[in-house]
Amino acid sequence: MAWTKYQLFLTGLMLVTGSINTLSAKWADNFVAPGCGGSQEHSFQHPFLQAVGMFLGECFCLAAFYLLRCRAAGHPDTSMDPQQPFNPLLFLPPALCDMTGTSIMYVALNMTSASSFQMLRGAVIIFTGLFSVTFLGRRLALSQWLGILATIAGLVVVGLADLLSRHDSQHKLSEVITGDLLIIMAQIIISIQMVLEEKFVYKHSVHPLRAVGTEGLFGFMILFLLLVPMYYIPAGSFSGNPRGTLEDALDAFCQVGRQPLIALALLGNISSIAFFNFAGISVTKELSATTRMVLDSLRTIVIWALSLTLGWEAFHPLQILGFLILLTGTALYNGLHRLLLSRLSRGRLPAEEGEHERLLGGPRTAINDAS
Repeated sequence: MAWTKYQLFLTGLMLVTGSINTLSAKWADNFVAPGCGGSQEHSFQHPFLQAVGMFLGECFCLAAFYLLRCRAAGHPDTSMDPQQPFNPLLFLPPALCDMTGTSIMYVALNMTSASSFQMLRGAVIIFTGLFSVTFLGRRLALSQWLGILATIAGLVVVGLADLLSRHDSQHKLSEVITGDLLIIMAQIIISIQMVLEEKFVYKHSVHPLRAVGTEGLFGFMILFLLLVPMYYIPAGSFSGNPRGTLEDALDAFCQVGRQPLIALALLGNISSIAFFNFAGISVTKELSATTRMVLDSLRTIVIWALSLTLGWEAFHPLQILGFLILLTGTALYNGLHRLLLSRLSRGRLPAEEGEHERLLGGPRTAINDAS
């Protein structure tokens, strides 16, 4: 069946905004500007402030939810049906996981390349699968176990490509290794978030825009307040500001004032995450969860290609092999092979039962997509 113009628009919106989300964050890191008090020029490395901006973008999803609900007040719409009452504090534990995982990923993005950052986020499949077996009592199919093994192999290849690639003064080998490990550590936390959401939140049938927006609101308020103690906590080599603290929001604003393009990059990060979440939810509803997975994989290719074109990283052929293995693992874990086999045997892709409505069933990215 041919896609409508609206469906094509949604797929394009998801692909473009998802790519902008990661690239704008990396673009901001590449700027060099003086900070407050006449300090010397230094890179814009403010991961926690960038994470605050990302959660601010997610808050817009909550505004979008209420706008859609008001618009649908006089029109029957099953996607905006009145929902059963629930305690918003149910979103607090997942929001804390989201806040921690996203912050770690922004720190890691300062240390490694954008393409490796995007590829290594595929590790979320490994931990989500293992945690779902351990804490949710779920039984994984053989194809899902094979997908996990393929993902592990892909991560090893991508990590090896990072070890063998040329490293400049901005990204030393030790920093790249640390960044890669931090990304994988963040995926463990994101996996815990997904398990918590499935165990305590999904049973309330909360609209996805409301879920994303509520978690974003909690993450924004908590992390915004934490910027105050972070201003005084020493961070040693993990610090990217002249004061050597965990975060220096004042230094960030001074750099923005002296280099306005940083503000453009931050605005791109904030706005893209809101549109990306909306587009991702809409693609799952209008098309399928499998389409969303494929688009997320295409996003990795776009980010990789643009990073190479802009000279942000050096090409290594092992990355192609690693990406293909990761893509195979993701396809196996999400059951894409069954759809392809069914198409070969029947000549069409059947719509799996519930696939169009599995709005939060797949991994949700914070830069999401960490994000």
